[in-house]
Amino acid sequence: MLKVAIQMDPIGPVDIDADSTFRIALEAQARGHALFYYTPDRLFFREGRVLARGWPLELRRQRGDHFTLGAEAEVDLSTFDVVWLRQDPPFDMAYITTTHLLERIHPATLVVNDPAWVRNAPEKLSVLDFPDLTPPTLVARDLDTIRAFRAEHGDIILKPLYGNGGAGVFRLSATDRNLASLHELFTGFSREPLIAQKFIPAVEAGDKRIILIDGEPIGAINRVPAAGETRSNLHVGGRAERVDLTPRDRAICAAIGPMLRDRGLIFVGIDVIGDWLTEINVTSPTGIQELERFDGINVAARIWEVIEARRA
Repeated sequence: MLKVAIQMDPIGPVDIDADSTFRIALEAQARGHALFYYTPDRLFFREGRVLARGWPLELRRQRGDHFTLGAEAEVDLSTFDVVWLRQDPPFDMAYITTTHLLERIHPATLVVNDPAWVRNAPEKLSVLDFPDLTPPTLVARDLDTIRAFRAEHGDIILKPLYGNGGAGVFRLSATDRNLASLHELFTGFSREPLIAQKFIPAVEAGDKRIILIDGEPIGAINRVPAAGETRSNLHVGGRAERVDLTPRDRAICAAIGPMLRDRGLIFVGIDVIGDWLTEINVTSPTGIQELERFDGINVAARIWEVIEARRA
């Protein structure tokens, strides 16, 4: 039996039929591991120790009554076998601070994914290591630079560099007049750069989420945008479909898999549109439950097999 702590967003509102963290935790419980749950704001460092205040956790797949909490307790996370870092972005300074604190107990306590590489390889930046696999990409804050990129490539996708779930994602055609206004909006509330990529028309057929465990592809789901929508994220109405991996998908996975394995990124979800890699999601990737339903495989069990082997 492993002692497992899960750092995640509040468990009450999760969708038990879609949430990957819920599925990972439910599988851990089925394998006899003991669960402890806390939210990121309850993680802290005191006098040389990394601590959290939270609750022992029991789960069940029963809508409206999917969890029971034990008595609230303060725990030393170094006494646990595994800590899951699973809160959603935005990838801001609060998130980065979390990685610095958890790095102090890793790898004696196995933190999944490795907090140093969660910090150093955020989803929209780690793809820059693979220019041959990605569409033309720009990371910039200066408006004239973004304008020049659009002038070169025509239709572009513009989005916050550290966003998630499809929030703030815009398609801007060569004649769209909203670029300056959007730039003003984004830079008015954030000092961060934006990321732009050449628009890939193949997104109309879907944005593929491929799940990799310890660098190996397990399977994929296709996320198809709703009618009249550019974004395919399930959070904003995208439809999940079964899909097989193509030879190009497998080539992409073969190219990035060794890097993921070397960096301790055990559970990763990459996004592929057409033939192009667009994101490498390492913070809190989703898609486990949809893939399990479509392909009839126990993805969560495979994740735990890797973790258990490392703890053994």
